[in-house]
Amino acid sequence: MDWSRKSVIVTGAGKGIGHATAMMLHARGARVIALSRSHEDIAALAAQGITGHRVDLGDAEAARAAARAALPADLLVNCAGTTILQSVLDVTVEAFDELMAVNTRAALIVSQEYARARIAQGLGGAIVNVSSVSSFTGFADHAAYCASKGALDAMSRVMANELGRKGIRVNCVNPAVTLTPMAVKAWSDPAKANPMLARMPLGRFIKPEEVAEAILFLLSDAAAMINGVTLPIDAGFEVN
Repeated sequence: MDWSRKSVIVTGAGKGIGHATAMMLHARGARVIALSRSHEDIAALAAQGITGHRVDLGDAEAARAAARAALPADLLVNCAGTTILQSVLDVTVEAFDELMAVNTRAALIVSQEYARARIAQGLGGAIVNVSSVSSFTGFADHAAYCASKGALDAMSRVMANELGRKGIRVNCVNPAVTLTPMAVKAWSDPAKANPMLARMPLGRFIKPEEVAEAILFLLSDAAAMINGVTLPIDAGFEVN
């Protein structure tokens, strides 16, 4: 794919998978429009030549305004995400609402603005939503996070159905533990990490760049007939 002719919105571009995706697209010639809530991350991206907009995507109105400001764009990657670790018995309403707002609702809002613009122009496109194996695995202390990613998968299937009829493909990537700053924090305890590694036949956690490669494939014309999938990137993770 000739990325030099493409513009791509990447949410959550300041860190982790979003940052790896933004940098990979930029290196391959795409014009990247980055959304991040950190001033420092936006400044660092700007130093690399990437246009950025600072926004708290958990704020619905701010998310919509930032999405509109980032347009026009050919493609969209919804990668913004957060987590709060609490057991089922301890999940607070505030934590649950925050994770649903950032991990699920923000993807809906940004996708709405992107898709409306593409449809108004009579153009197709592609969206990749960054989900997780947590969408179909019940990890302890991840109740709200698992719920938000399961909702993202379900919403993406509806998006693929409705937007696919308008020429806009929608797919998810579902990584297992990927060595982002968020994951390093969540899986820093060897007592927790080692049992997880034992369930991954390839024997190691995933690099953000390995997820980014899959995202770029799903965005590309090489994936022209792939729509509505949830693609595990999990080293053969054993669910049960």
